[in-house]
Amino acid sequence: MNDREDVSGQLYVVSAPSGAGKTSLVKALVEANEQLAVSVSHTTRAKRPGEVDGINYHFVSIAEFGAVREQGGFFEWAQVFDNFYGTSKQGVLEQLNQGIDVILEIDWQGAAQVKQQMPDAVAIFILPPSTAALRERLTGRGQDDSNVIERRMQSARDEISHFGEADYVVLNDRFETALNDLQAIIKSQRLSQRHQSIRLTSVINDLLG
Repeated sequence: MNDREDVSGQLYVVSAPSGAGKTSLVKALVEANEQLAVSVSHTTRAKRPGEVDGINYHFVSIAEFGAVREQGGFFEWAQVFDNFYGTSKQGVLEQLNQGIDVILEIDWQGAAQVKQQMPDAVAIFILPPSTAALRERLTGRGQDDSNVIERRMQSARDEISHFGEADYVVLNDRFETALNDLQAIIKSQRLSQRHQSIRLTSVINDLLG
């Protein structure tokens, strides 16, 4: 299945272990690029203080989530403890059809599910510079005890083992360098034949006329 044949935006899936700095990089990338947006996921978990429905997540009931899932309305979905998370097909395709490039921040399993349905989605994996740096970032949050940190470190190693499934790999050692690398990926995709043939239709028609 490939839903991308008649859309003009580019879909990106960005994966990384917790502590690699993915969220900060994607936020800076979107702020610096027009026509680039982060997809807002659906979730059944309760809204936290300061969160806004439709901005942080689409907050839905378990029944509502299940109805969308049964209709095949998610590119990917997962259960994390007692809560469900999913990426809406309709929401993403609407943005892509408007010529907006869309970023999905998902784990390697979600990325694989999306790539199966939309093979020309661009998968990007963000790596931390070292095990020591990753541990320091996770510890520096000051939110978890040592046992939780160790579980997160093991989870990170599991996630990192799938980096080879991505189209691009970005090392987040220096933030600005990593951001520039992401900018280069976005730029190269926008200059691809597929995208330029859509954006430059009138110019090409004139030149071939």
